[in-house]
Amino acid sequence: MIENRELTIDDYLAMLRRRLKVILIPALLAPLAAFLISFAFPAKYTSRSLVLVEEQKVPEGYVKPVVTEDISQRIASMEQQVLSRNRLTAMIERLGLAKGKSVDQAVDDIQTNLLIQPVLPDITATQRKKPGQQNDMPGFYVSFTADNARDAQQICSELTSMLLAENLKARSQVAQGTTEFLSRQLDEAKKNLNDQDSKMATFKRQYMGQLPGDADNNLKILMGLNSQLDANTQNLNRATQDKAYTESLLAQQLAAWKTSQSSSNPQTLQQQLSQLQTQLIDLEARYTADHPDVIKTRADIDQVRKKLKEVNDATAGGSDVANDRGSGSEPAEIRQLRLQIHQYQDLIAQATRDQKKLQQEISVYQSRVASSPAIEGEYKELARDYDNAQKVYQDDLAKQSTSKMATQAQQQQQGEQMALLDPATLPDSPSFPNRLLFAGGGLGAGLALGLGLALWLELRDKSIRTQADAEAALDLPMLVAVPWVVQTMPANGNSHFWKRKRRPEERARV
Repeated sequence: MIENRELTIDDYLAMLRRRLKVILIPALLAPLAAFLISFAFPAKYTSRSLVLVEEQKVPEGYVKPVVTEDISQRIASMEQQVLSRNRLTAMIERLGLAKGKSVDQAVDDIQTNLLIQPVLPDITATQRKKPGQQNDMPGFYVSFTADNARDAQQICSELTSMLLAENLKARSQVAQGTTEFLSRQLDEAKKNLNDQDSKMATFKRQYMGQLPGDADNNLKILMGLNSQLDANTQNLNRATQDKAYTESLLAQQLAAWKTSQSSSNPQTLQQQLSQLQTQLIDLEARYTADHPDVIKTRADIDQVRKKLKEVNDATAGGSDVANDRGSGSEPAEIRQLRLQIHQYQDLIAQATRDQKKLQQEISVYQSRVASSPAIEGEYKELARDYDNAQKVYQDDLAKQSTSKMATQAQQQQQGEQMALLDPATLPDSPSFPNRLLFAGGGLGAGLALGLGLALWLELRDKSIRTQADAEAALDLPMLVAVPWVVQTMPANGNSHFWKRKRRPEERARV
């Protein structure tokens, strides 16, 4: 190939015509060789089953699903559980799959040849998918490849059954574990709520009448007690004044009455009697017995003697009786004043007791009002803890109820289920090797080899075939180009006839 010039489509076509055999020979031989090579590989048979993932039959608005994990993650987890060495060892021993090889080799073969592929949903199902819906996989394929078709079907069926059983077991365990966990949480929440309730009741008993709801009532009662105390103080002052005024009246009445009763004194009567007797002697010396002054004086003397006799008799009867008689002989006005004073004393005593009682109650309510802010802070803290405990209890109770409903739905097969739609198939032809695929691969490899070989030959070919090659090789302008001429025999038999044959390629002459 002459370098230092641009190649056109005609140049490429010329190369293809020149190297056509080099390209076709590997392209024809390679597929045949690949087809024959495919018979050297042992046949592999693949059995496949289809598992359908059914959505929950009860609407999620009524029963929340227990398992919220994405289905692809759950399938991966189930696959790891099923492919565990203990599970596979038990299956191999049960089915007798370890033929001519160890159990570990059989386990490794099963782990290697199992394939789980999701079923892709169609576009319409994707468009109909509701927001928040997690199950976007309608199902999945379980494929297993083995040397024997019967073994492939048997192992695929067994692994599919184990996957379905593992799914049912996992969902049941999750539902049961969730219910038990929520039950324990509910018991703890109930215990905490009872403790908070007991603390609240103790606090209310301890600070009865001092709670935040009683603050306004305490202020109203305190104002009412102050008003009662003012009224009681006024009544006490008024009663004290009335008592003092009545006592002053009684003192005046007693002084007047004692002055009037001073003549009833024996000594006084005796003096009056002596004076009257002396006065009578003087009158009798001057007047006759029928004189009015003498008669009056004698009558006064008799009256004084009579009073003196009464006083002496009263004195002889005992001092207590005399005092009682003296008191009983007090005027009604004095007795009425004494009764009023006694009533005022009772009123003052009652008012004093009421005043002390009101002062004590006022002191109690004042202390309640003063301690109300601190008690209100403690009460709010207790109320907040109680509300939180009650809220936690209500939430746990609702969650437990939802979990129980989900567990019942799972037990009644109303939740999400995995159902076997297509059982494991019995393959009638090997899945490997695919001889057509081998032939196609050989064809591609042969074409690549032929094209590479043709390109390598063209790169090594330095022949000058066209005017462009000559100009590029000599780096000189072309003056004359002589076409390639061959001798042909004319129809009349004349051999000296020369005819120019046009060829797509002409050798240049300079």
